[in-house]
Amino acid sequence: MLVLRLLNVVAPAYFLCISLVTFVLQIFLFIPSMFRDPSTTPLFSPALLHGALFLFLSANALGNYILVIQSSPEELGKGLNLGEGAEMVADWLDGSRSPGSALPSTHYCRLCARVTQRHDHHCFFTGNCIGSRNMRNFIMFCLYTSLACLDSLVAGMAYISASLSMSFANPLAFLTLLPHSISQFFSGALLSSEMFVILMLYLWLGIGLACAGFCCHQLLLILRGQTQYQVRKGMVVRARPWRENLREVFGKRWLLGLLIPMLNVGSDCRRQKVK
Repeated sequence: MLVLRLLNVVAPAYFLCISLVTFVLQIFLFIPSMFRDPSTTPLFSPALLHGALFLFLSANALGNYILVIQSSPEELGKGLNLGEGAEMVADWLDGSRSPGSALPSTHYCRLCARVTQRHDHHCFFTGNCIGSRNMRNFIMFCLYTSLACLDSLVAGMAYISASLSMSFANPLAFLTLLPHSISQFFSGALLSSEMFVILMLYLWLGIGLACAGFCCHQLLLILRGQTQYQVRKGMVVRARPWRENLREVFGKRWLLGLLIPMLNVGSDCRRQKVK
């Protein structure tokens, strides 16, 4: 438990550090290098277009990240009819479903010390459990994080290509870039700043692929009307149309939620119906 609590603190700090480093590299290194191209017009220069795209992706990623934390699960017993008596509370503290009046697929997390409705999993990078209140914001966070990493990867490859006068037209060029750069760095032929950017390229690739895969996996579970917790516990869920499952998570204003970070309206409506 101590290791998990430590990870619950280290993982968010790691994400914020990576975000800060990415922002600094984009604003002070990648984008200024794009202004050096004299063949582009100032109004529609790649630097301005890329900068606007990066700020849009970053704002949505960080905005949904904050909303995932802000829309954290309810406090123990708040808003839930858990019943009366110490025996019922002990069932919740044990992490199992209460046989009485509690909602199905709810779970008590010992790290959060809170009960999550429609519990999916505990995310260490946000330090919160993911459930009905913040599922949509979590999916949007994964989506825009993967897109921001892809954007940074492309910008970083363009910077390295211009700095080292190399081409990535051959797919093997990216695969052999890291070992070749390490040998050049220790021989003194490669600057430390360029080596750092090359390491960040592979980090952006790994984070982007992980977030994209996790986003697709969560969408597949939503279409089936399931959560990771239900699958892990072998719970049987009631079959419903996939459109209804999507509407329950993303709400009616789903298109607006794709463009700007906003609270999970769909879950709020569902909780009002339950009450």
